[in-house]
Amino acid sequence: MIIREAVGTDRTGVWTMLEPVFRGGDTYAIDADISRDDALAYWFGPERRVFVAEDDGALLGTYYIVRNQKGGGSHVCNCGYVTSDAARGRGVARAMLAHSLDIAPQLGFRAMQYNFVVATNTRAIETWQRAGFDVVGRLPGAFRHPEQGFVDALVMYRAL
Repeated sequence: MIIREAVGTDRTGVWTMLEPVFRGGDTYAIDADISRDDALAYWFGPERRVFVAEDDGALLGTYYIVRNQKGGGSHVCNCGYVTSDAARGRGVARAMLAHSLDIAPQLGFRAMQYNFVVATNTRAIETWQRAGFDVVGRLPGAFRHPEQGFVDALVMYRAL
């Protein structure tokens, strides 16, 4: 598996990974009926650097890295990660996390923060905690889960 910066021809593959995650509505605060164009505009948004994980030409995952805030908060980055259904359980998320933690300081970031981790996304939370992230905040009932109703969202943080 290699992780590389995304190029224009990756957009279709990235959409193939984003669509089921966004449509599922249980991990990202994105409208489940978001259009392909709007989803890609979000993922490849301004100032974001987007990467893909691939194996033998097949895209297994994607992530973006962006500054979390402007001005005085611009030394903290934020990332979003998605893996393909076929890649779940193969260490792709861990590899993309490791890649983002390696590249963030090279981009001038001193910390990484996840602003809205849905509390029911326990696999992601466990992965981030094993990588040294702390839960620094809890937003009670901040996310409307399609099956479980209103659940908490977590703020997670790690110095780099």
